[in-house]
Amino acid sequence: MKLSFRWYGVDDPVTLEKIRQIPNMHSIVTAVYDVPPGELWSRESIAALKKTVEDAGLHFEVIESVPVHEDIKLGKPTRERYIENYKENIRRLGEAGIKCICYNFMPVFDWTRTQLDRQLPDGSNALVYYQDQISRMDPLTGELSLPGWDASYTKESLKQVFDEYGKLTEEDLWENLRYFLSEIIPVAEQSDVRMAIHPDDPPWPIFGLPRIITGEKNLDRFLKLVDSPYNGLTLCTGSLGSSKENDIVHLVDKYSEMGRIHFLHFRNVLLLPDGSFEESAHYSACGSLDMVGILKVLHKNGFTGYIRPDHGRMIWGETGKPGYGLFDRALGATYINGIWETLERLG
Repeated sequence: MKLSFRWYGVDDPVTLEKIRQIPNMHSIVTAVYDVPPGELWSRESIAALKKTVEDAGLHFEVIESVPVHEDIKLGKPTRERYIENYKENIRRLGEAGIKCICYNFMPVFDWTRTQLDRQLPDGSNALVYYQDQISRMDPLTGELSLPGWDASYTKESLKQVFDEYGKLTEEDLWENLRYFLSEIIPVAEQSDVRMAIHPDDPPWPIFGLPRIITGEKNLDRFLKLVDSPYNGLTLCTGSLGSSKENDIVHLVDKYSEMGRIHFLHFRNVLLLPDGSFEESAHYSACGSLDMVGILKVLHKNGFTGYIRPDHGRMIWGETGKPGYGLFDRALGATYINGIWETLERLG
């Protein structure tokens, strides 16, 4: 197990110096953030990022993420240029020592929440997804306030992309994903870079948009699209765990035993009766997931991939990027360390 921590570059208030002080911290998870989706990352930008991370005494081995252009997801003729750029980015990152690339295939929106600063009973603030709030939103009328999506869309361009997805079936999206994988995985194999798809977050359709990386049946189908050890998962416990249909310990056990979990996002969620959820502290009792059970099966299966404490609450008066403060994620890293050391000692 290689403990890692997401860092948003030199403008991130959580500095590399602070991250390095977390015990047993191995790798930084980062990206080149100033290049539009689908375009090439310059070797100079990658090299500068690598130097900054390594000068801080940390490893530069995980990229999250190289975004997949919407034209690839839609299967448009223009996808070929973007796929060629994607393949070249994999090559360049492999040359720089990157071992794992996290990406997603979610139409339009990345992780979807309805509120960034919900105060929990203990006084901390967290990201939440409430069904009643989502039902009042309409992305085509401007009645939308969601984090984790490309805010560069104007109202008109957002309507256009929604219209395009309206003509796309779920099977079309599967075929476009298959085509994409058939192109990039051979390059990943040659570059010794493991591709790790992130599940849809949350794992159900949003605003009528199809979502396919949602649960065990679809994860099985995904891994068979291109059956290569380089075609694997970023298994996000909080994303998949936000659906009561997903048994997270079972999924982690199954796919880590297969060697197909290359990266694991470790976070807890509290499931609510109406299908809503709140992000919680990592400690098992604070949410609905068995966090000890997750690490126990990873250890049993000899997991040597990357793991990071995912979204944290804002605690102790900290301010910053919602979900990505230092304090609660550092607590999450320490929680991982404590459980893992115990499992190591018990054998």
